[in-house]
Amino acid sequence: MQPRVFAILTALLLGVLGLGSVAVTDWSPAAATAPRAAGAPAVGAQPAAAGAAGATPTGDPAVWTRSTLRNKMMAEMDATDPGVALADLDKITKEKPYTVRFCHPIAHELGHAAVKRFNADFQKVISYPHETCAAGYLHGAVEEMLNASTQPETDLLKLCAPKNSGPCIHGVGHGTMFVAKQDVAKARDLCNKFPSDQNRIRCSEGLFMQLFGPDEEDEQAKANLPADKLAQDPLYPCKDQPSLFQSACFFYAPTFYLSSHDYPNHPEVYAEALKWCLNGKASGGSVDCSRGVGSRTMKYNLDREDWASQQCATAADGWQRKACAEGLVSYYTVNYTDGGASGRLCAKITDKEMQGYCRSASGLSSSLD
Repeated sequence: MQPRVFAILTALLLGVLGLGSVAVTDWSPAAATAPRAAGAPAVGAQPAAAGAAGATPTGDPAVWTRSTLRNKMMAEMDATDPGVALADLDKITKEKPYTVRFCHPIAHELGHAAVKRFNADFQKVISYPHETCAAGYLHGAVEEMLNASTQPETDLLKLCAPKNSGPCIHGVGHGTMFVAKQDVAKARDLCNKFPSDQNRIRCSEGLFMQLFGPDEEDEQAKANLPADKLAQDPLYPCKDQPSLFQSACFFYAPTFYLSSHDYPNHPEVYAEALKWCLNGKASGGSVDCSRGVGSRTMKYNLDREDWASQQCATAADGWQRKACAEGLVSYYTVNYTDGGASGRLCAKITDKEMQGYCRSASGLSSSLD
């Protein structure tokens, strides 16, 4: 074959092969990899959208968000009953501990919906096991009952009777803020209807948890914390409260600080919150505030216990590291109610000083969730 003819044939053959490769190559851009959310497991692809099949056999998303988990639970309850939804929520939070940071408000919503579904038959509503997610279902049910009551001043004393358990009274505290439209003084007056200081304190816990961490999707429950007041006093309104109510206020104040500083994307904010708590030194609230930081740090990072303890270890003073550790233990034992929970937590802490504080932590209120 002549060299010139061979060259022409070779060029033609290469051209055909090139066109073929273009035709079969997938030129669509690769999907971007989602950044890892704080507390969530690392994954190789973006979380599945709500309703889309994920990496699990059930079609659940590979990584839960508050909205996807909430939608699943509400749909399950509509199709079955609160017991089924709560059992599944409990299972998911144990399998995926990072979901604990938003399971409590989801359980609140289930409680609200159950009261409406069962026409305010409270005994029917709470007949289902409701310890999941630190009794959020019970809290939401009590909120809804009080919000719909024409006589909340007297009904709040009847709802939890005769047992008057701590979690139920805590739920009443949440409810007082709904009745009072986020007016702390009016809600506090409702808590004071309880005859014992113990139940007034339990009620105050729910009151201030609702103030600093309101239900995000309920317009009636938005935080009533004026920017000008916070500028003058970062721990507003805690020092202005009667002594019986101050402890719970300081304990839950870090909830607002962390959420307003975008804690899921800024893990350094936990250590900064401990410094912020020092604003409460003059009013005697820095210890309770530091306990609150520890509690929220554990709640939002339940799947990385040692990392949570390391945040407490950043505090400059031993008293604050100890208080923060007490908060870690407090939330861990509220979430995991078995007798060996605190021992398991302490065994996972590698810093010897923090481990010692963990093991010596005295039990805080069992209704501080």
